[in-house]
Amino acid sequence: MDTFTIGGDLEVSRLGYGAMRITGDGIWGPPADPGNARAVLRRVLDLGVNFIDTADSYGPDVSESLIAETLHPYPDGLVIATKGGLRRTGPGEWPRDARPERLKECCEGSLRRLKVDRIDLYQLHSPDPKVPYEDSVGALKELQEEGKIRHVGVSNVSVDELETARGIVDVVSVQNRFNLEDRHSEDVLEVCEQAGIGFIPWFPLAVGRLARPGGPLDEVAHHHDVKPGQVALAWLLARSEVMVPIPGTASIEHLEENVAAAELELAPDELERIAV
Repeated sequence: MDTFTIGGDLEVSRLGYGAMRITGDGIWGPPADPGNARAVLRRVLDLGVNFIDTADSYGPDVSESLIAETLHPYPDGLVIATKGGLRRTGPGEWPRDARPERLKECCEGSLRRLKVDRIDLYQLHSPDPKVPYEDSVGALKELQEEGKIRHVGVSNVSVDELETARGIVDVVSVQNRFNLEDRHSEDVLEVCEQAGIGFIPWFPLAVGRLARPGGPLDEVAHHHDVKPGQVALAWLLARSEVMVPIPGTASIEHLEENVAAAELELAPDELERIAV
């Protein structure tokens, strides 16, 4: 699999794994089948994926704990990215809390659960409208200076917020929603391309109306004998060299389909047809 280097020293597979869905319904509590969740995580490494994205809010705490229970001691080259800045008040509820003191608590908890002394990539999960963005990003800079995180990333940001963050700390990744159906972050992606910042699209498999029977995405998928979601991932990988999709799943079969998409080559005319 092709790789991308985040921050100048973290060489990761172009297709990563999002570990949100190894938790319970509503991304709340433990999974119904913990054994299956562990099997999925082990299969991630078997397939050559060395980039796992998680967050303290997934569960909460469940995803990080399962990763450590299953994969620690971690093999050389495995990069585990996590995030902080959201609270969980119930299934499907994600209130923001990016106060500096709270972010430091989040980071300390992630260090314990992941069983590491330093987190390779720690990301601010989302701007908090109740907290000056400079204060939130500044807290991550302090954690970096303390040696608790190696690199800083941001998530769910506008161009202005990204530039604000870059004025405070070296931002090596941006994690925004981006897929064939939702490309509102094109301007943020453009900044990332210009600066060599990794762009980690969340919810990468969304295809919506584009996958309708007889539509261009459906036709391209049939031509290659693959699933529409695989075409969507292949399109993302072709869209930009800084793109590092992190599709998540709790199914080994689905995981294998996603990883296979990294080998799918779409012709220029196919890329244009599906990006309508």
